[in-house]
Amino acid sequence: MGFADQRFNVNLSILFTELPLLERPAAAAAAGFTAVELWWPWVDSPVPERSELDALQRAIEEAGVRLTGLNFYAGQLPGPDRGALSLPGEESERFRVNVDVAADFAASLGCTALNALYGNRVEGVDPAEQDALALENLTLAARAADRIGAVLLIEALNQPESPLYPLVSAPAAVDVVDKVNEATGLGNARFLMDLYHLSMNGEDLPSVIERYAAKTGHVQIADNPGRGAPGTGSLPFEDLLDQLRKAGYDGWIGLEYKPGDRPSAEAFDWLPR
Repeated sequence: MGFADQRFNVNLSILFTELPLLERPAAAAAAGFTAVELWWPWVDSPVPERSELDALQRAIEEAGVRLTGLNFYAGQLPGPDRGALSLPGEESERFRVNVDVAADFAASLGCTALNALYGNRVEGVDPAEQDALALENLTLAARAADRIGAVLLIEALNQPESPLYPLVSAPAAVDVVDKVNEATGLGNARFLMDLYHLSMNGEDLPSVIERYAAKTGHVQIADNPGRGAPGTGSLPFEDLLDQLRKAGYDGWIGLEYKPGDRPSAEAFDWLPR
């Protein structure tokens, strides 16, 4: 067991960001990766120009990598926003018009995992109203994901960095997963287990894996403290990933960490070739 037994993909929205977007897939391939994932790349546009979508599709295909994960529109990310789907008004409308655009783009590249960030609490708005809107929009997203044979991912973030985000524990995110599956009857909503966020929340990671591996559709990692590469902090990733494998998770492990003060291509020295 250990790192050599895992399937790693690289998140091109946090690694290789020193390069233009269209150059990142080839850089990931040159670093030895066969798969990549992305936050929604057009933070100002839930419906980008067709030429922009086509150019990114070409860049991924020509690099010879698979797109294995994609976020729906999530507002200014990176930035102050943590999703759009639970925000009444313009932002949730932007999420809705993005749903089929993101699903169709994912389908064009054989991507089968779509991540829907819940969104921050809004001052002056009843949390119950936001949660009702969220369930409505997550139901739309789950149906769009099902249309292309994909899972819908729901992620827990961490409270120190996302104090207005309501899903800051594994149980909170899994509760939403269960509600979406109950609402749709599709069973394709899954937990995105980000070990960095969960560790920042002080959760017992072995316990989280034991309880929720069966409901997990994707795993992301970064070390804590610092959100750097494995080995820059204190998390025992070989043990944690071995436990995930033994618990039945055999999907991709997304590398969603900061490269530090070095080029991204040099941030994988912990990984066996």
